[in-house]
Amino acid sequence: MRTSTLFRRTTRHPAQPHVSRQLTKPVREVCVPPVDSIVEFGAYIKGEKVVAPGIEESLELVREHNSRSDGAKAFVWVGLHEPAAPEVEWLAGVFGLHPLSVEDAVKAHQRPKVERYGDSLFMVLKSIAYLDHDELTATSEIIATGEIMVFLGVDFVVTVRHGRHCPLTEVRERLEDKPELMNRGPAGVLHAIADHVVDRYLQVADLMQLELEEVEATVFADVSSRDINRIYQLKREMLELKRAVTPLQAPLAALPQRRVIPSEMREYFRDVGDHLSRVCEQVESSNELCSSILQAALARSNALANEDMRKISSWVAIMAVPTMIAGIYGMNFDFMPETNQVWGYPAVLGVMITACVLLHRGFRRNGWL
Repeated sequence: MRTSTLFRRTTRHPAQPHVSRQLTKPVREVCVPPVDSIVEFGAYIKGEKVVAPGIEESLELVREHNSRSDGAKAFVWVGLHEPAAPEVEWLAGVFGLHPLSVEDAVKAHQRPKVERYGDSLFMVLKSIAYLDHDELTATSEIIATGEIMVFLGVDFVVTVRHGRHCPLTEVRERLEDKPELMNRGPAGVLHAIADHVVDRYLQVADLMQLELEEVEATVFADVSSRDINRIYQLKREMLELKRAVTPLQAPLAALPQRRVIPSEMREYFRDVGDHLSRVCEQVESSNELCSSILQAALARSNALANEDMRKISSWVAIMAVPTMIAGIYGMNFDFMPETNQVWGYPAVLGVMITACVLLHRGFRRNGWL
């Protein structure tokens, strides 16, 4: 009997040395107040700006005023430009912002939208700007885009702007000059920002329309003034403009139905929605016009190329006649007609000239020359 059937085979493994592992935890950045990215902040009570030492003190002052007065619309407005994640997270702790909206505000490159998180509202707007150039090249940028994120609460407005175009300083100064507008509360600030952004849309759409009209005028001009690359570049920029403007229609149309928006402000948001619809229609028509101009330019270039080929073919046919006759009489045969005649050489030249003139007149009559 084999011993393997009597005793269980035991496999001894060498003892593994004890390795002390030190677990590494990801280091989380500490939330810090915004310093470098903050543009301006302030507390607004009864439409007037109140000076406070910090953001937390401004919010405390506003909430104390609102608690003592029924129907008060005092609020804090904080403006940021391309903040870092710890700065936005610090503001999230102060104002109670949702983590998902904070993540969108830091990463940017978001689609225009309106989302509700509890009692607060988060809105993303695409900002656009027209870049004027003395001379357009293949890499020139005509439409510059950015983003404006707005956190809207009962007593606060936080704006986060990405991109160096479309600053909100003009909006803040205009509202501060008219306390009755600032006294509308956070919803009034959101309306002023949306109206400012849509007005920029309209300005850029008008400038792009002028560019298209100028290019359209050159399509049927001389060949030197026709630039297919410029037309294609305008087409590409029109698509960029369309991607920035069109997605905002649905969120802005649904904004007046939000409970965060007071009833007296809903008419103003509907007016902004009407302006946006006009811009979208203009952008759509300009985009179709740009496509038509591009197709017309390509067709015109092909037609001019065919016209040039007809001219070249006509002159080749005219020159082929004397070349053929000269080639025949240059073969040096002994027995060739008219070679021994006095009038042979002038007769051959006359035949060449007559044939060339007749061909030239025929081509001119048919529009080839």
